[in-house]
Amino acid sequence: MAFAYLAFFESSDDGDLAISEADLATVAAIIKTTPGLASANLYTPETTNDMYNKVERSPVLGLQLYFDQLTTLERAVGPSGHLQQLAAFDVLTSIRGTKATQQAMYVRPFPVDDGKLRTGDGQLPCSYVVHYPGLAGDMNAWLHHYVSHHPQVMRTFPDIRQIEVLSRVDWCGFLPWERVNHMQRNRVMFDNPVALQTALQSPARVAMREDFKTLPPFEGGNSHFPMATRIIVP
Repeated sequence: MAFAYLAFFESSDDGDLAISEADLATVAAIIKTTPGLASANLYTPETTNDMYNKVERSPVLGLQLYFDQLTTLERAVGPSGHLQQLAAFDVLTSIRGTKATQQAMYVRPFPVDDGKLRTGDGQLPCSYVVHYPGLAGDMNAWLHHYVSHHPQVMRTFPDIRQIEVLSRVDWCGFLPWERVNHMQRNRVMFDNPVALQTALQSPARVAMREDFKTLPPFEGGNSHFPMATRIIVP
């Protein structure tokens, strides 16, 4: 699962827009049958509080589709690719009018001490999705420092199940949504929102903040979104 195709849908107003269960089921069915798909995450908003970051409005929907090869990903989002179905007029009708953005990225997984999910009945795992939309003054120095230090601190979060750092790549794709070029995204996953909330209030969060202060200079800030995570396997 070396590459990921990501799409996020953000509301343009202050209403309580939410994707319908019918639309989620349709999207899941399309994604599940994608040729060459390794797995996928469907994200919907959750609520947690971080001791340092302000509460931000999460996207109403996020998609993260994993592929072993970039060429396989590109076929799926090509002019006649399987995922063109996601842009059909009768799909995602409940969130029509949202701002959709897309990007393909290289996925760097990092080890955790216990990666087994222990999500209870009726619960979904919870991911903390972080976006860095801007640029670093020296991308080489930024990335080397980040992957050499920050995931190792993330690993100390209590009951953390997954750690990923995603980096930019050049890619071809033809879904009719805005292409963005975030310099980096991160994702950590926990059993449920309560476990994420506990992590965000733990001593490890303090250590994360201190390590963040050592990062090389960058612009554009970052955003943090707690997201319920539906895992799809072909």
